[in-house]
Amino acid sequence: MKKRCLSMLILTVMVACFGWAGGQNEGPVDTDTLRVILIIPGNLGDKSFFDSANRGLDLVAEEFGAETKVIEAGVDSTKWEPALYDAIDGDWDIIITGSSMTELLNQVAPQYPDQKFINFDTSIVETPDNVYSMFYATNDIGFLAGTVAALISTADLPLSKDEATIGFLGGMDIPGINDFLVGYIEGALNINPDIEILISYAGDFNDPAKGKELSLVQYNAGADVIYNVAGGTGLGLMDAAKTANGYAIGVDSDQAMLFRESDPEKASHIVTSTIKRIDQSVLRAVSLAQSGELPFGTHEVLGVKEGGVGLAKNEFYDAVMSDELKARVEAVTQELIEGEIVVSSAFGMESEQINALRERVSRR
Repeated sequence: MKKRCLSMLILTVMVACFGWAGGQNEGPVDTDTLRVILIIPGNLGDKSFFDSANRGLDLVAEEFGAETKVIEAGVDSTKWEPALYDAIDGDWDIIITGSSMTELLNQVAPQYPDQKFINFDTSIVETPDNVYSMFYATNDIGFLAGTVAALISTADLPLSKDEATIGFLGGMDIPGINDFLVGYIEGALNINPDIEILISYAGDFNDPAKGKELSLVQYNAGADVIYNVAGGTGLGLMDAAKTANGYAIGVDSDQAMLFRESDPEKASHIVTSTIKRIDQSVLRAVSLAQSGELPFGTHEVLGVKEGGVGLAKNEFYDAVMSDELKARVEAVTQELIEGEIVVSSAFGMESEQINALRERVSRR
């Protein structure tokens, strides 16, 4: 009996001292001072993804008293691999990277099974056991954009025309862009089943002149508001909104902030933007890692419910949207959070299904 008790005591001490427990890399990060490093495949100052990720790192430092560092690896992809290995050699608890480094990360991470990685904004599902990757539900934010656009077009606003017509400017006719579109269409139809949506694809993500040309065509055809899902090409949409005296919705970051100081009149035409909340998702991931709840080895899509996406709400949003309209947006947002609304996704859709959606909202 004494031997049995002694054996149990020894086992208890060993578990306490060495952390023997079941489960695969799901325990909390074991460190006195959490150390987190962010590798940016680009540079800060983009007023978009990278700046948002950096804000997330600041939130981690505030929340956990963590030691943090940012490596700006630049746009030269040959410098990304050395930067990644430098971070691994630096004894950081968590290394955070962005989608452009996904292929490299998935090659390197398995060589260092004890190192934890977080990869944001990647649509690649395959994930090594020590990597947590996350993407953002672009269909969800497309739905919110469609909600706002349809409310603007249906309401009696200063720049709204007689017919309920809105527009969509996509960079290319590909699933990643059409996922926004599917949500946009469903969100608009949820507000006004009779709404018309003008749809254009620029075939380029970096041609503002083309973006302005296509947008002016839509405004002249009666669009009250146009949603930009065309990257740099969409900057031409913002020019067109000012020229045609129409409304615009930005994408990825709060695009009104790009012009608030330099061209406040242009900024005033950008009612809102659909935002990937990379800062909040970085904080969420690190928090879950700290508590041992982050599912390393998996890929997750973060929607409105998870706080991964949302709308920019600034002085321009407040100026255009009445309290009644804002309340309706909040009601739809709550329905998304509670699962009362489930948005379709272009990923996995057949082209015939997407074409049917386009035809449903085309000019009658």
